[in-house]
Amino acid sequence: MRCADGRQTALGVYHGPSPKPGPGAGTMIEGISAITLGTHDMARAVHFYRSLGFELLYGGEAAAFTSFRAGTGYLNLTAQPDDKHWSWWGRVIFYVADVDGTYERARAAGWQPSSTPRDAEWGERYFHLTDPDGHELSFARPLS
Repeated sequence: MRCADGRQTALGVYHGPSPKPGPGAGTMIEGISAITLGTHDMARAVHFYRSLGFELLYGGEAAAFTSFRAGTGYLNLTAQPDDKHWSWWGRVIFYVADVDGTYERARAAGWQPSSTPRDAEWGERYFHLTDPDGHELSFARPLS
């Protein structure tokens, strides 16, 4: 969908005028290359993400740092000491080809999603799942 000024908008939602670039600005942010999550148990975390279909690129169960492919970007895991704690920080949303299939894959692997797949009013089908370290994930797909 396009705004009155001709700009493309996500899901047809107009977010107001574009901000004026500040000093030193020249390029807009083009995307997220990777997200890195902390883990207290690398082997458990690697098992979790591999069971959901993430492709292991680097590291693994005994590594201090592990990287998975996530579409055109990456999901990284970094080992953290037991005394390092985090609280709710937000949610990572992964687009998948088949939300219901991903949900069934998670259930078949023994994971307990916190919601079943549903169609949202903002135009996506999604479900939520928390990883073993408490990081909230969402698996989604835009509705046609």
